[in-house]
Amino acid sequence: MMDYQARFLTPFAVLGIMTDGVALTAITFLPLGTPPLPPQDEISRRVCAQLQAYLDDPSFHFDLPLAPHGTAFQTRVWQALRQISVGSTQSYGELARQIDSAPRAVGQACGANPIPLVIPCHRVLARGGLGGFMNSTGGEPLAIKKWLLQHECRQPA
Repeated sequence: MMDYQARFLTPFAVLGIMTDGVALTAITFLPLGTPPLPPQDEISRRVCAQLQAYLDDPSFHFDLPLAPHGTAFQTRVWQALRQISVGSTQSYGELARQIDSAPRAVGQACGANPIPLVIPCHRVLARGGLGGFMNSTGGEPLAIKKWLLQHECRQPA
């Protein structure tokens, strides 16, 4: 198992929390049977507290130091994702037009997002439905995306 600073239980997965000691670097979705791990450092304590606040109230606004690793283009997409408010969604095409790119490239950057939930890639939908999540177009990843959208009271038709 990877070197997590915490493993946080949610209704849809166990979240593997990775930090560099000062910032959140990654959140991975682990199976529900994965044993939780209490926070091992101050930043992972903050991450877990804020994740719990989000689960309690989906309008909670994350305020964490982030250090996602990606290309300049991915970083630009991830910054745009953080502007999509709770209860709102955008299509890949709308986001692409906003940053002067192509929908497929935006989708690939969303799939490469190392800090889902905090960087809310689940709020980006395909023109005709959910689209993908975590580089998948079916199965458990889409069930998680649906859960998150329902939690935020914004289930697409």
